[in-house]
Amino acid sequence: MRDFTHEENIGLEAAFWRIYRDFFDMAEKKRRWRIREDIPWDQCNPQLDPAIADVVESFCAVELYLPDYSSKILPVVRSSKGRAWFYANWGYEESKHSLVLGDWLLKSGSRTDEQMADVERMVWEREWNLPHDNHLGMLIYAMVQELATWLNYRNLGRRVEERGGDPALSKLLRLISIDERAHCDFFMQCVQLYLKHDREGTLEQMSRVMNNFAMPAIAELAQGRQRIAAVKALDIFSEDIYYREVYLPILEMLNVSRAEMRNRVPKKKSLREGGLDLRHGSKQCGTP
Repeated sequence: MRDFTHEENIGLEAAFWRIYRDFFDMAEKKRRWRIREDIPWDQCNPQLDPAIADVVESFCAVELYLPDYSSKILPVVRSSKGRAWFYANWGYEESKHSLVLGDWLLKSGSRTDEQMADVERMVWEREWNLPHDNHLGMLIYAMVQELATWLNYRNLGRRVEERGGDPALSKLLRLISIDERAHCDFFMQCVQLYLKHDREGTLEQMSRVMNNFAMPAIAELAQGRQRIAAVKALDIFSEDIYYREVYLPILEMLNVSRAEMRNRVPKKKSLREGGLDLRHGSKQCGTP
């Protein structure tokens, strides 16, 4: 990454603020939803495939790491009002996601209060830390993670419909998915700004992050391997899905070629992280 001039930094920060205000205004107008009133809780399906509840529990646990996510990233972006204010709003929206997933597990009868308390204890036992050591790497990571999370919830919603249906779970998954896609769009617009101002430095960070991507926290949970296997078994998320529906679409949306990414594939660090091997056999992400 190159050092930006004072004028460039001022321009970037003004742009981040505009992007945030557009994001916030749209959220206020179209995306705000209420857990108690907007989910048809009386339509929970207690006969839904238990495999669905297992994945919901894992996703709920990942969302419960919110205090770590927020407390670790805010110091990194504190001097950027647009990004710091975004994360404050993001924390509010993500808190609703953990709440609504936990509520479904209880109201559907899939988990007891005692079991949910065990899930919370499991999360509190291990602290999550930032996977990248600079603000641009974390910005790119957040963009990728939010698109992958949107995909996880979208695909889980499809499995719910295929395995007996649950109107309450389907509705809340749609609402969460919409939030996650909006988060991704915010981060993507920010990354586009960096590509415009420092394409080489941004591409270097994109390669570093995207060729080593792992979803946050799930591998660190108790029975992490089994949880990842359950997600793969339902065809919700896998190495191939990541490459096809996250990696390649991001390159297309940012107008970045695979050749540009291939020339920067990291040589020292294995792409096997968090239970997802992003090498696709002998083929690395970003190669034709």
